[in-house]
Amino acid sequence: MAIAQKAQRKSRVIVVGAGIGGLTAGALLAKRGYQVTIFDQAIVPGGCASTFKRRGFTFDVGATQVAGLEPGGIHHRIFTELEIEPPEASYCDPACAVFLPGETEPINVWRNADRWRQERQKQFPGSEPFWQLLNRLFEASWRFQGRDPVLPPRNVWDLWQLVSAVRPDTLITVPFALMTVADALKLSGLSDNQRLKTFLDLQLKLYSQVGTEETALLYAATALAVSQTPQGLFHLQGSMQTLSDRLVAGLEKYGGKLLMRHNVKQIHTESRKATGVTVQNKTGETWTESADEIVANVTAQDLVRLTNDPTLKNYQRRVEKLPQPSGAFVIYLGVKREAIPQNCPPHLQFLYNQDEVIGENNSLFVSVSKPGDGRAPDGQATLIASSFTNTDLWWQDRDYEQIKQQYTDEAIARLNSYFNLSPENIIYTEAATPRTFAKYTARDKGIVGGLGQRIKTFGPFGFANRTPIEHLWLVGDSTHPGEGTAGVSYSALTVTRQIEGG
Repeated sequence: MAIAQKAQRKSRVIVVGAGIGGLTAGALLAKRGYQVTIFDQAIVPGGCASTFKRRGFTFDVGATQVAGLEPGGIHHRIFTELEIEPPEASYCDPACAVFLPGETEPINVWRNADRWRQERQKQFPGSEPFWQLLNRLFEASWRFQGRDPVLPPRNVWDLWQLVSAVRPDTLITVPFALMTVADALKLSGLSDNQRLKTFLDLQLKLYSQVGTEETALLYAATALAVSQTPQGLFHLQGSMQTLSDRLVAGLEKYGGKLLMRHNVKQIHTESRKATGVTVQNKTGETWTESADEIVANVTAQDLVRLTNDPTLKNYQRRVEKLPQPSGAFVIYLGVKREAIPQNCPPHLQFLYNQDEVIGENNSLFVSVSKPGDGRAPDGQATLIASSFTNTDLWWQDRDYEQIKQQYTDEAIARLNSYFNLSPENIIYTEAATPRTFAKYTARDKGIVGGLGQRIKTFGPFGFANRTPIEHLWLVGDSTHPGEGTAGVSYSALTVTRQIEGG
C-alpha cells in the first residue's frame, strides 16, 4: 500500500534516451505503477545496441553479444518481472577466439569451465594461480552483485542496500579492492609473462576500455569469467534489436510511452530539484514537459551538458578530469558465405604488430553472423569489425572522408588474412566513426563503452545513479557496474529501486 501511494505521489517519470538502460528503467517503472515517457532523438530504440538494414543485411550497430539471459541473470530477472518472453538466443562457444600477433591458432575462450581451464593451461603454462585468484574473486563478487547493492551509496537508504548485500564471503574481496590486474599478475609471479599480459590487455580493452595496468581487479574478475558456465555470452536470433523490442513491449504493456525522434534539449531544475525537460520533435516544434522524476540514460559528460545547474559544478569538474574516453571505428560488411571460414566462431579478436598497421589501432574485434540467424540472406553473412579510436582524431579540421577510407581499406586488408575478402565476395561495405555515433546516439563526441573501469571510476569510487540534483538519476554505462547490456540493466534496476525506496 505504501509503495502504491508513493507511485501515485510521484507518478510522472521522464526517461531521456532509449538505450538498453533507459528502456529497462522505463519498463520496470511502468510495471511498478509509474507513468513513464521515454524520449529519444534516434529513429529506432536501443542506442549502441540497435541495428540498421542495408540491401538485405541486418547489422548490429555496436553491441553484438549479450550476457545475463541465463536463469537468474539480470536480463532473465527483468523479463520475468515484466512477464515478457526473453529474445531467442544461443550461447557463444567459444565466447571469443583471440589471435595474437604472428599466430595462426587462436586462444579459444570456451564456455565450459573445464575446457577453458585446459585451454589456458596449454596457452599460458604456470598461470593457474592467477586464474584461480580471479575465480575466487568472481564467485564472491557475483554473489554480492546478485544481492543488488547500491554503489556508490549517496544516502542512508543506499548505504543500507549496500550493507545488506555484504556477507562474510564478500570480505575476501576487500584486500583486492585497490588492486589492478597488473598487481594480481605481480602477486602471482607473472609480471614477465608478456604473452599472457597481451591476451589480457586485448580482452580487458574490450570490456573495460583499459588494459591490465589500469583495470580494477574486481571488475576484471567478473568481466573475464562471465562467459563461462553457468553464465555465458549469447548470440541473439534476428539481431540485437530483439532485445530492445522486448523491452519496448514491456514498457507499452504497462502503459509507458516511447517517443522516437524527440530530442531532449535541456533538463530543467529548480531549487536543486529536477522539474522537467525541453523536448524538440522531428519537425522542430519545441515544448517543456514536467516530471516528478527524470532518468537520464546518457553519459556523465552529456548529463552535465543537459543540466545547467550550479549544483553540478563539482560534478562537472570531476567529469572534466576524466581520462579521454574511447570512440570506435566500425566497418560493416555484407559478404558471400564463402568469405567465412568453416566453423568460424561468432566472435574473434585480432591483434596485429604495430608496425604492420597504418592507423592508430592494431586490434579488431569481429562479429560474424551465423547461417539462419536472421542477419543475412541465404548464402551470405554479415561481418562487423570494430577498433577503438581517439575521438579527437575525427573532429579535427582534416580530410574526414580520406581518413575514413584509409581506415576502411586498412581494416579490410587486415581481415583478409583470415577471411576471404576478395572483391567478388564483398557485397556491401559501410563504415562508422565517432562522428557517426555522435549523430545517431547523441553521445558526447561519439564516445562508446562508458568511462573505463579504473579503480577511481569503479564500484564505490564511480559515478552514482543518484546525482546531486534531487529526482535526477543517471543510468547507463557511466555508472556501476559498467558497460554492456547486462551492466546497464543492473544500473536501471538500481535506479528503479531507488525511486521506489529511497
